[in-house]
Amino acid sequence: MDDTPVPADDPKPQGKGRPTPKRRDAEGRKRQPVSAPKDRKEAYRQSRAKQTADRERARQGMLAGDERYFPARDKGPARKFARDWVDSRRLPSQYFLPFSLLILALTWIPWPMAVRAQVLSWTITLGWPIMMVGVLFTSVFVAWKVKKQVAEKFPKESLKGVGFYAAMRALQIRKLRFPPPAVKPGGKPVPVKK
Repeated sequence: MDDTPVPADDPKPQGKGRPTPKRRDAEGRKRQPVSAPKDRKEAYRQSRAKQTADRERARQGMLAGDERYFPARDKGPARKFARDWVDSRRLPSQYFLPFSLLILALTWIPWPMAVRAQVLSWTITLGWPIMMVGVLFTSVFVAWKVKKQVAEKFPKESLKGVGFYAAMRALQIRKLRFPPPAVKPGGKPVPVKK
């Protein structure tokens, strides 16, 4: 123990330098005046404004990848792994919608009658079946592979619906996937937008 006296002009102040406020004064400062709506229309308007602000905050959170704002179907480490697994690959099934639009456009173009018959026969007998078999094969493969890897990586997680979730994500056009992809094809992380 040090018995040296403390000089009176010590630069370190003792205590906090002000008295503790009374409880009623501290609580009074915290309180905000409540502005109750004047009528039903005003209450409805305030409620809509609050809901709009909450939805916008949730949308921004989802776009930023904050899992707190995700719907229940997208939450959890197994679902995140499935999303990242699908997003890190270029799969034939992700071209399903653009290919479908191309086939529809080919059938709608007013070709001369001889060419139109050829285009329709090729698209109906060759285009659609190849596309459907490709989508079916890719979906089954993605569901099986993701389910297997989730079971290995997360043995305590439920596998219910993970394969289907991955297969459905693989069918979507990459730019339209939600939640947005966190990895690029090849596995590199997507740069964060500021």
